Amino acid sequence: MKPGYTHLTSNELTSRANQALDLLAECNLCPRQCRVNRLEGQPGYCRTGRLATVAAAHLHFGEESPLVGRHGSGTIFFAGCNLGCVFCQNFDISHDPSQGHTVHAEQLSTIMLELQAQGALNINLVTPSHVVPQILEALSLAAPQGLNLPLVYNSSGYDLVQTLYLLEGIVDIYMPDAKFFHPEPARTYCQAEDYPQRAREAILEMHRQIGDLTTDSEGLAVHGLWRIDPGSSLRLKDLLQKINI
Repeated sequence: MKPGYTHLTSNELTSRANQALDLLAECNLCPRQCRVNRLEGQPGYCRTGRLATVAAAHLHFGEESPLVGRHGSGTIFFAGCNLGCVFCQNFDISHDPSQGHTVHAEQLSTIMLELQAQGALNINLVTPSHVVPQILEALSLAAPQGLNLPLVYNSSGYDLVQTLYLLEGIVDIYMPDAKFFHPEPARTYCQAEDYPQRAREAILEMHRQIGDLTTDSEGLAVHGLWRIDPGSSLRLKDLLQKINI
């Protein structure tokens, strides 16, 4: 199965990127709705301005085996975060973007292509919710240059449905968390009382776009919502029932 974005023209990808960039002028990219002008470099809750910050990019073998394959997942760790959990395992980069390097679209596209050249199974975008426009910008440059790997959207689940619309037909594998099932702990640990509602909405939209997870003959993930498949211990309907609003 060819990655979804390869079915879109360069003009279509550029149009998606421009639509997403427009959201940064009075940033309403995610549920935080900071309304700052990130195009002018003003950082919102995510501590990120106009440019994305990459903390690390390499072949990663720490993901589940269907995402790793023989050579690893081509993982790009973005600094900054729109959720900011106090227990974050990547606390050093999610809470302090100065730990990474700001990148222009051309540089981010080069990173994607270099990971492909190294044999990556996919491009795994970790903590992408606050840099969707920058990802789309880079993709619009990398795809015409031959990028041909599935895109993994590896998020906290604190995503805005309107932003996810811009990723339809582009993301191949959605890999959201479902961190909190009740508002109280979400408020306590990440100042996001609305997390259960937003995560429920986001997961439903992700599933609408790409359905259940599918794998190839070697058991490698190629398309769909991560772990929402016939063999999963927690099906979509069960997960959504647990997320109380």
